[in-house]
Amino acid sequence: MAAHVVEQDYFYVCPGHLKDRGFCSPIIDEAEVAARRKKEEMDREIELIKEEYDERMKKKKKTAKDKKSKEKEDEKKTEEEEAKQAEQEKNDKIKSLTSKEGAPSPVDDIPRIYALHKNFYQMRLDRIRNSEIAKRNRERLKNPTVFPSVPKNEL
Repeated sequence: MAAHVVEQDYFYVCPGHLKDRGFCSPIIDEAEVAARRKKEEMDREIELIKEEYDERMKKKKKTAKDKKSKEKEDEKKTEEEEAKQAEQEKNDKIKSLTSKEGAPSPVDDIPRIYALHKNFYQMRLDRIRNSEIAKRNRERLKNPTVFPSVPKNEL
């Protein structure tokens, strides 16, 4: 039973060649794209929560400045408690959103896997094949048993 092993060939290419449509084309992973969109949505939600929290804090500061009465100390204590509670709510929301997201993975804007176009791929295979043939020829020339021997009988 013969097993066919599929190997992916790779080599380093500059970004200029990656942008060239005649050289290669990207292989896009749909799951990765969906994960990137989900992460962006989560980031937007976190920003909205932060903005909402900042607005609440500004309103509380305004109301604190407007109120001037004897119970100022009691109000400060309750305001501090409310501020702590609001901050904790904000942190809880952010933690819940990030826990839903899971472990964030670094995501690049450009794809990492490309398919080399047929002509370039064939040239690469030919070069590899030619180098293997040249190597075999060098090994044959080094081995003296490959050459024919001098005839020993008379003609």
